[in-house]
Amino acid sequence: MRAIIFFCIITVAILTTILLLLRSGKLKEKHALLWTLIGIACLVLVTFPGALDAVAHLVGFQVGSNLLFTLAILLLMGVCLQLSLQMSAQEDKVRRLAEEAAILRHDLEAGRPSPGHRSARIVRDLALADAPAPGDLPGADGRME
Repeated sequence: MRAIIFFCIITVAILTTILLLLRSGKLKEKHALLWTLIGIACLVLVTFPGALDAVAHLVGFQVGSNLLFTLAILLLMGVCLQLSLQMSAQEDKVRRLAEEAAILRHDLEAGRPSPGHRSARIVRDLALADAPAPGDLPGADGRME
């Protein structure tokens, strides 16, 4: 009975941590759903310890812990696959941004962004954004004194 209470407290603490991370924005919703479902499943397994053995025998496992380890391994493989896909997408974005930055740097150093090129529009927009407004200049008429 003490073990059930102990593991219930740990499971509730984990679920609370997941909710706090979600509220603070450190954990994204798509990941929080997965971890919340895992936490709820752990809470159910702790509350009803015989349920794991019953499900294991239905599926064909002789021992409930074997089913639990198999499910945990499959879950970890799925998480690794998802993280690999996200990492690949981020690498593509970083490569594309690095290429665009190199083109911009080349055009700026050459001092001649081509008029139709995207980098020319970016340079023009940056120059307009950095230019002071006439009211920001010293003097009433905007001229330097």
